[in-house]
Amino acid sequence: MKRTQISLYWKCQLIGWTTASLYWAFVAFTSGEFHWGLGFAQLITDVILYVGITHLYKIFAENNKWQLLPLNGLIIRIFIAVPVMGIIYTCTTIPKVYFLRTMFVNNGRLDWDQFALINISGIFMAGIRLMAIWLLAYHLYHYAKREIALAGENARLQLGFKQAQLDNLSSQLNPHFLFNSLNTVKALIYTRPDGAARGIDLLSEILRNSLYRGNAMMVPLDEEIELVKDYLELESMRMDERLSFDFQIKVPAMSVKIPRFSLQLLVENAVKHGIAKRVAGGKLIITVFEHEGFLKIEVLNPGRLEQDNANVGIGLENLRNRLDIAYKGAATFNIIEQKENVLATLTIPFK
Repeated sequence: MKRTQISLYWKCQLIGWTTASLYWAFVAFTSGEFHWGLGFAQLITDVILYVGITHLYKIFAENNKWQLLPLNGLIIRIFIAVPVMGIIYTCTTIPKVYFLRTMFVNNGRLDWDQFALINISGIFMAGIRLMAIWLLAYHLYHYAKREIALAGENARLQLGFKQAQLDNLSSQLNPHFLFNSLNTVKALIYTRPDGAARGIDLLSEILRNSLYRGNAMMVPLDEEIELVKDYLELESMRMDERLSFDFQIKVPAMSVKIPRFSLQLLVENAVKHGIAKRVAGGKLIITVFEHEGFLKIEVLNPGRLEQDNANVGIGLENLRNRLDIAYKGAATFNIIEQKENVLATLTIPFK
């Protein structure tokens, strides 16, 4: 038989208000005005009443998503909520105490007006103190919990970025890539000296972008496109007429931020695992446009989708993880095969 677990919230509620009620009973006991029946009734009604009041506040705060507010906005609402909760505490406590004292001590002879007038200020101040403590404890717990979760997400995002940066460096610096690029430059020295110089410039620019652009996880779209153009120009110098490419950019703002190396990863996969494996080569088409508030990036290349390629799978899985962490499910990525072409589509919120 499965044992029912009491949540931390309910444990804190029950323990906290029980402790407060026991403290009040102890004060009454040491003052010589303690009544066992009244004390027990006060304990039960205190826990039920004040747990109910604070739990209703919890439901209200959750429905209005106060736990997601920034600290400044939350503090303002707490300052408003404390006196309101103090008034509610007073309006419920005075009748409760009056009724219990009438029942156990005064036998119906207690004057309501006099009792309320004497006790209202003290009960109100006690309510302000208690509700302020409860509200601060409740919201500080959720604020700390949110900050810890945010720090964890940032750490995961930073780790994903570092992995992407390492994957990019591995791709750019692997011996095969350097060997082909340097051979391209070497061949051009004798036939096209201007082309050799351009090849060296492109290679150095790609490596500089990988090594010296800092740790920015998001980059402007135009910066990512310039990196991709450098890469494609260098690859086209090596593959000659086997590689051609076309950019179709249809966005209102080139400064929109996208995950760093995301477009480059799609283009590298298209070239290395698609066009480079075809004798006739092919044309790579990169399309960027806005659709219903989302930025869509499409990379189309001739070829077949390699389901069993481990390198492609690792790189794309890394991209999916980074998108999931950065956009919390609002961004999508998919790659499909259609009519002897492979289409990779990246969709992210435009703002």
